[in-house]
Amino acid sequence: MRNIAKLLCGMTFAVASWSSAVAAEPAKIRMQEFMVPADESGIQLYVRNKRPEGVEKFGPDKILLFVHGSTYPAETAFDLPLNGMSWMDYIAQHGYDVYLVDLRGYGRSTRPPEMSKPAEDNSPIVRTETAVRDVGSAVDFITKRTGSPKLNLLGWSWGTSTMGWYTAQHNDKVNKLVLYAPQWIRNEASLTDSGGKLGAYRSVSMSSAKERWLKGVPEDKKATLIPEGWFEQWSQATLATDPEGSKQTPPVLRAPNGTVQDSRDYWSVGKPLYDPGMIRVPTFLAHAEWDADLPSYMLHAYFARLTNAPYKRYVEIGEGTHTVIMEKNRMQLFQAVQQFLDEDIKPGK
Repeated sequence: MRNIAKLLCGMTFAVASWSSAVAAEPAKIRMQEFMVPADESGIQLYVRNKRPEGVEKFGPDKILLFVHGSTYPAETAFDLPLNGMSWMDYIAQHGYDVYLVDLRGYGRSTRPPEMSKPAEDNSPIVRTETAVRDVGSAVDFITKRTGSPKLNLLGWSWGTSTMGWYTAQHNDKVNKLVLYAPQWIRNEASLTDSGGKLGAYRSVSMSSAKERWLKGVPEDKKATLIPEGWFEQWSQATLATDPEGSKQTPPVLRAPNGTVQDSRDYWSVGKPLYDPGMIRVPTFLAHAEWDADLPSYMLHAYFARLTNAPYKRYVEIGEGTHTVIMEKNRMQLFQAVQQFLDEDIKPGK
């Protein structure tokens, strides 16, 4: 019996050692980039894909599309290798076929001609309804490329409105829905709205971006919230996505104002753009306690309106802001979302 016990102990140690070795060697990731036609002539959408090397076939539960918020492009939110790893990398290493899209007017996608003119010359561009159509173009490209009838969607901030509204209209194309910092009816003006008449777009400096980022954070927590060098890495990468704004002094990022106009016309006056009750897929909401852009009351109100989701859940992360995705507690967000994506829950069983 002692010999058997020794053998079993040795086997356990060997298995544990092998598991540790596997965990220490994440899957190699392959990246591809595409320009995808939108539903309007002359508009091209930038789509990036990452997937484990050597894997070509993925089921609907293993395909995911990211969409960004109202100010910054997708790649510097979801594929910025902070401490050597992005959120896109993290999900791909879990065996997923992961995509991100820049909506028109953002990042590497086509910028409407109004963005090359003074902002005051035109009214706000890229309203939420237009952005939802761009999401649809990206989804159709991915489903055609993969042969899958549906996929998972993940939106951040304004991206929760584009993804939520899209899902409400196309439940048949969505496997699961993740909404990080959900947008809903607001009790105060948006932090992106400085008042006055809105032009086609707004110009955002990195100093104003950081001020907005840290709004609502206790003074004694500000110094340690963002790991050293992360904001600088993000700001440099973000400015580089705007070939015209980055040449200004000081450099700025130009962002379409359609979402700000929608906030004035809808969210700030009690008029939702769509009904979350029309969403009929499993839905996960994520939020952080110091989010001053889209405060906790929006999370709770949205959650209550998900009346037809097969199941729903939310997580609120302590010591985080609207941009917890790039802060010290980002792994809490990554892990909570990953658990939701990986699980196979059938209500009633």
